[in-house]
Amino acid sequence: MLTLDHSRQRQVRLLQVCRDRKLDAIVVGLPQHVYYFSAHLPFWLHHPGMILFADGRSCLVTANAPAQNVAADDVRSYEANWLGTQRQEQPQEVAVALLAALAERHAHRVGIDASLPSSQIALALPGACVSIDTDLWQMRRRKDPDELALMRQAIRCCVAMYDRARQIIQPGLDEIDLFAQLHAAAVTEAGEPLTALLGNDYACGVPGGPAKRGRLAKAGQIYILDLGPCYRGYFADNCRAIAVDRKPTDAQLTAWRTVTGVFPVIEKLARAGVKCRDLHQAVNESYRAACGRDLPHHLGHGVGLQPHEFPHLNPRWDDTLLEGEVFTAEPGLYGAELAGGIRIENNYLVTAGGVESLFDYPMELA
Repeated sequence: MLTLDHSRQRQVRLLQVCRDRKLDAIVVGLPQHVYYFSAHLPFWLHHPGMILFADGRSCLVTANAPAQNVAADDVRSYEANWLGTQRQEQPQEVAVALLAALAERHAHRVGIDASLPSSQIALALPGACVSIDTDLWQMRRRKDPDELALMRQAIRCCVAMYDRARQIIQPGLDEIDLFAQLHAAAVTEAGEPLTALLGNDYACGVPGGPAKRGRLAKAGQIYILDLGPCYRGYFADNCRAIAVDRKPTDAQLTAWRTVTGVFPVIEKLARAGVKCRDLHQAVNESYRAACGRDLPHHLGHGVGLQPHEFPHLNPRWDDTLLEGEVFTAEPGLYGAELAGGIRIENNYLVTAGGVESLFDYPMELA
């Protein structure tokens, strides 16, 4: 799990937002935000809530019983289920507890995130609430050591999944059977159930999509596997393409060379302070020189507590890389002549001097 020390350090950074915005308190109810600041990872059917007051003290509200070993000064609870039935009104119950704590401390001007419990706070305190979502998303960009440790374990799950995929992919393999075996490989490597739905792409002979029962891999096709296991709240996101019969065609190999040629460009140019639009443009130029085509989709995105975070390697945004954040680079090429297509994806950590590849798994098609 996230550590108490690093969660307290994140609270200190949030406290600066509280002071800069001249707030009496900040309330977060999105489970990922609560986990980030408190080290409490709630059960997926439970709603938590947390307050950070302007004096630095914190209050955490958890389901059924006060959570133990958390980074909070005051831990309260509410009844999330009655006789085994999960209550649908949990967000309101969390808000009741949070409002009581706010009233006790005479907090009037409150920053909130966009979450179900916080929406109830906004309804109860009309005119007193300020959105701090922009601050929260930016704060989460730089990954602390405890976050990186969880992401590295999620990446080890990816390795186990690709190892299993290379053992079993062959003509006639059912997509659902592949998905089930890769899920088993990830859970075995994690040593526990994953904490989110296992994404992303498990379809064969097409650019992407979920696995489907009865759809069988065929010789000549490319299996694009874009894997997103989630370990204790943190995602990995890596992609490899595998020739079903291990005999890629000339066209597939040519496309593969175009796609893999992107990674030296990324590793040369990416560093703190570089604009993501410039990286996207550099890759587009690489594509045009290699195959006369443009990159068909975004170049990549941040990853962490959610599959897509800042930064966006996408011309629709104007993000700049920050030291300490993790992003994916996932160039691809698709078409009927490729029997699906090629997509390769690596996770990178932005360092002071450039980037560190977090996923050094073979890229070969065969």
